[in-house]
Amino acid sequence: MSEIAVSAQSVTKIFGSMSNGLRALDDVSVDIRKNEFFTLLGPSGCGKTTVGRLSIRLLEPTDGKVFFEEQNIFDLNSKEMTRLRPKMQIIFQDPYSSLNPRFTVERIIGEALVIHKMADRSTLKQTVETIMDKVGLSPKYARRYPHEFSGGQR
Repeated sequence: MSEIAVSAQSVTKIFGSMSNGLRALDDVSVDIRKNEFFTLLGPSGCGKTTVGRLSIRLLEPTDGKVFFEEQNIFDLNSKEMTRLRPKMQIIFQDPYSSLNPRFTVERIIGEALVIHKMADRSTLKQTVETIMDKVGLSPKYARRYPHEFSGGQR
């Protein structure tokens, strides 16, 4: 599984009881390779968000497995998940709604880095600039607000 970054295997999610609950996903499997972009498309209500939430364990499955860094994340306890979470990210259909419009991009990125203990206050500005550069955003945009970016930049 070494070139696979994320592997979902026979994932099923039923909301409510097994006998008459809502079957949101039924036996979904997908492998996402390292350095690969993956997009999940489908009509409204087909389970895209549920797949995303299960894949980073924001929801618990009814059945199946999701491997991240060769570990079944559904077998991990909360402390182990806390260590793994900074390496996981889901980007929902409308990224603007998940960005605080009152915060600059520097503050949005920086707050996450501090919460996950990936930077301290003394190195925060430089770490934010490095991250922005890595994703193709000029560090000079750090003081901009989300509405000042295009949809793709957000």
